[in-house]
Amino acid sequence: MITHPKPEELTEAVGRWIEQVRPQLDPRNQFLARVAANALAAVTRELTLGDQAQAAAVERLEAILGHGGNYRGLNWELCEKLRAGEMGVATPGLLATLRGNVLDQLAIDQPSYKYEGP
Repeated sequence: MITHPKPEELTEAVGRWIEQVRPQLDPRNQFLARVAANALAAVTRELTLGDQAQAAAVERLEAILGHGGNYRGLNWELCEKLRAGEMGVATPGLLATLRGNVLDQLAIDQPSYKYEGP
């Protein structure tokens, strides 16, 4: 099995190359190159942080729902319970679970977001 380059190393390299050539482009293509570089950066963060964020979300969801499962199933169940009114803001641990899941996702999607919560 080939272990190098890793996917995140490839996306980082292409992103660096785009940033290197971007100043030489016309304004429209500079903008499009910036969009492409930002997309690659998001993919890189997903590759490096995504598995850990999902594992943490599963732990939080398992704790609040009281049983094991995979992320997709647990998240679906939580949504169904919220829609049905079986869980709400008064449910112990719900807001902390949602906050943790959202902050982990923001670290991937919008890493410059600064949460200044309670």
